[in-house]
Amino acid sequence: MNNYARLSLIATATLALAACGKQEQAASGQAASSAPAQAAAASSGGDGSVIKIGQVSPMSGPISHLGKDNEYGAKLAIEDLNAQGVEIGGKKVKFELVSEDDQGDPKIGTQVAQRLVDAGVVGVVGHLNSGTTIPASKIYSDAGIPQISPSATNPDYTKQGFKTTFRVIANDIQQGKALGEYAVTGLKAKKIAIIDDRTAYGQGLADQFEGAVKAKGGEVVKREFTNNNATDFNAILTSIKATKPDLVFYGGMDAQAGPLAKQMQRLGIKAKLMGGDGWQTPEFIKLAGDASDGQYASSCGVSRDKMPGFKTFDEKFKKEFNTDVQIYAPFEYDAVMVLVDAMKRAKSTDPKAYLPEVGKTDYQGVTGKIAFDDKGDIKNGAVTVYQVKNGKWEVVSTVGGDGK
Repeated sequence: MNNYARLSLIATATLALAACGKQEQAASGQAASSAPAQAAAASSGGDGSVIKIGQVSPMSGPISHLGKDNEYGAKLAIEDLNAQGVEIGGKKVKFELVSEDDQGDPKIGTQVAQRLVDAGVVGVVGHLNSGTTIPASKIYSDAGIPQISPSATNPDYTKQGFKTTFRVIANDIQQGKALGEYAVTGLKAKKIAIIDDRTAYGQGLADQFEGAVKAKGGEVVKREFTNNNATDFNAILTSIKATKPDLVFYGGMDAQAGPLAKQMQRLGIKAKLMGGDGWQTPEFIKLAGDASDGQYASSCGVSRDKMPGFKTFDEKFKKEFNTDVQIYAPFEYDAVMVLVDAMKRAKSTDPKAYLPEVGKTDYQGVTGKIAFDDKGDIKNGAVTVYQVKNGKWEVVSTVGGDGK
């Protein structure tokens, strides 16, 4: 055989090996997207298996304090589970948290969702915002991965008909109704102005609130909108001031609600400010300063003193992270526990096997009893209305929960 023929044979063999490699890589990629559970099983298996659970929240940007709060809740759950030495299907397993930052951006939310699917997570807790949770939910649904949100309240999340979507808090139909009714019947507000940040959460909650106000005979004298990065509300508030409202409702997060309260005070607007769970936080009080006093906001869930496991959770949380709970961390903790409880009952960590068990959940968590309806919404979801008094949130009224 001459040198030319020998080189030709080597080149042919090399090309064949390369083609084979590409075929294997393509098959591997297809398996990762269509069967994430197989990818997870391939990297572990047997006693001491490592089971990956995903967590997504905005850990950078204006509401990063809420995103980190969520992540801390998930971390604490993973630590407690691993300390327990959980066995599933007769095999001891170790849980690993795969945490992603979606920056509160819907586009980034879908990107990190696909990244988690490709990483082989068997379940996801998140996202925090409705605007990121809703688009990401299709990716998890297509992959067959259970998703439990601890904080997304827009009703559209569970209205899509996906079998993989669940939430452990009340939705905005319940929250908007409770706030709207309290505004008219509790506070006797007759003229109400509404502002929202045009996100899926803020606008959705404002819409539900407006409907409840009108149903109770209240008048919406002004409807304005801003965005979730704004800090100057003077033009909007000047327009609202002319209507002389009894109450101003803001649908959005604490990063905007704090400056909004301050600017209302500066402009001499006497109306109370009201909002939802997005700014029923310590951060709102910090940002608004003395302008926070007397303002109202709700939270989805019973008050912390009524949560059966909050005291113990709070002590662990402060010891571990040296900070106070913002708002959603206990719900995030429960969401992780609900996923693992379903795995235990199914005797499997394969999403295909344990997904049906998530829908059958009957779990007593830190935040209370958790069971889901046929859409994946929590049954008997509670909504608590708070008011800031002397620099602290105090309970005013609770609707729902405990079968009420």
